[in-house]
Amino acid sequence: MKTAYTFVPSRNHEYPDHPERPGRLDVLEPQLASFGAERIEPIRARHEELARVHEPQLIRAIEEVCTQGLGIIDHAPTYVTNTSFEDAMLAAGGVITCMRAVINGDAGNAFAIVRPPGHHAEPQRAMGFCIFNNIAIAAQDALANGMERVMVIDFDAHHGNGTQAAFMDDERAGFISTHQWGIYPGTGWIDDAPHARGRLVNVPLHSRAGDETFARIHDEIFKPVLQKFKPQMLLVSAGFDAHWNDPITSLGLSTKGYYNMSKKLVEMAEEYCSGKIVFVLEGGYDPKDLADGAAAVFDALTSRPLKNEANDPSPYADPDHEARIHEILKWHGFAQ
Repeated sequence: MKTAYTFVPSRNHEYPDHPERPGRLDVLEPQLASFGAERIEPIRARHEELARVHEPQLIRAIEEVCTQGLGIIDHAPTYVTNTSFEDAMLAAGGVITCMRAVINGDAGNAFAIVRPPGHHAEPQRAMGFCIFNNIAIAAQDALANGMERVMVIDFDAHHGNGTQAAFMDDERAGFISTHQWGIYPGTGWIDDAPHARGRLVNVPLHSRAGDETFARIHDEIFKPVLQKFKPQMLLVSAGFDAHWNDPITSLGLSTKGYYNMSKKLVEMAEEYCSGKIVFVLEGGYDPKDLADGAAAVFDALTSRPLKNEANDPSPYADPDHEARIHEILKWHGFAQ
């Protein structure tokens, strides 16, 4: 069955010298037609779909502030322009469009390449370059339309605090976040959500955590969590800022590491979710590394070998995470 994708570049959502800019997608965009996937047109999200995650007053406030033009709305800094409300509505809708195509059987799997990103946006506030929480909105749409359990796996370099907040008290929604510890937004420690052990799982990583560590995390953390939670669909917050060369973070993945992880996630979706998986673009601030990482995801989704080796192994040593992995497993009841 085909792989589908949506593309929402939001070209007018731009602020001078800001890293979250349309140019992030400049290297990727000309390559999209070569990935063996079918482009589908995004459908703008509706207010009621956003309101499953966000407070109505936040939605109204964002709409209002965008009418005032270019401005900063959060210290990250998060910005808006005249078009940002509609851009964010279309970004959320692009993820919903992909998710529904997979649920309905019109696509086997999908990749929503959208901006502005979403995983920092909390129910009551926009933050961290994010306006609305695209992936949480899509997850709630799936749950509202018949799914019983949905899992989000977030491998952005930053903690997906907004997704965690959106899922905090919803036992139908699972969440695993791998992230560099000690950077923005400062959340995501192992014991963040003690009432939701085994469902909300944080994997804070040492700086320069690389391909080997991420492979271990998949095998030793992702798999037992999915086996226990039994999701019917997997949504992936795909942040390419976990690449070792990203300008604003310090993790250690290579393009091959992204491919290996994505391939394992696709295989895990086949094992537990009848193949239902949707990747959603989050961060990644070097245009070439983002394009290489996205190409690796498409190779995984279309069951192809990695076409672009990129020859970009991390020059940094992958730190020892043995104790950290054991601590996480013990907290969630998967180890003695």
